[in-house]
Amino acid sequence: MQKKLAEVLEQAGVVPVLVIEKVEDALPLAEALVEGGLNVLEVTLRTEAALGAVEQIAKHLPDAHVGTGTVLNGDDLRRSVDAGASFMVSPGSTEQLLDAAAESDVPLLPGAANPSEVMRLLERGYRYQKFFPAEAAGGVPMLKSIGGPLAQVKFCPTGGIGPGNAADYLALSNVVCVGGSWMASAGLVREGNWAEITRLAKVASALK
Repeated sequence: MQKKLAEVLEQAGVVPVLVIEKVEDALPLAEALVEGGLNVLEVTLRTEAALGAVEQIAKHLPDAHVGTGTVLNGDDLRRSVDAGASFMVSPGSTEQLLDAAAESDVPLLPGAANPSEVMRLLERGYRYQKFFPAEAAGGVPMLKSIGGPLAQVKFCPTGGIGPGNAADYLALSNVVCVGGSWMASAGLVREGNWAEITRLAKVASALK
């Protein structure tokens, strides 16, 4: 499962973290991001439209890898799999969530914010982890420090990352990709400004 997750994350560079309010926005938004060079997409389970959005993207955009974010429990995990998610992301982890993920064919990227949490996840076989909330948890200096004793773990930091600091994270040897929402803000999606989203996605894609 970690190999499958690695294949997705290592091609990503930047993962758009999407909050989709309307299912009808899902395809044009995803198409704009893919056109801009970002084809690994995380749709957070924070709205009623989220799972329908995942279904639409998974069905109509085979070149995109669409996953779910804010996966908090086994029920979220199972609904994500049913919707066609190719990966799942959690801001943290619980034993119940990890047990459910162990029974799934779809890989989970669980979250950690300090060395003890990283070590507990590593004990469960997770060599790829989300570092969240990245900036609040110590940012680049924290990840550099963790990389010394825990060099075998690769991270996707998310939280407080934007065009001004994404490259600093991507320059770290233990960062495989970063997550952020700046290229698909709520305002741009609400306006249907797909051209601007594509432009911002191209800029983000160049950070890889």
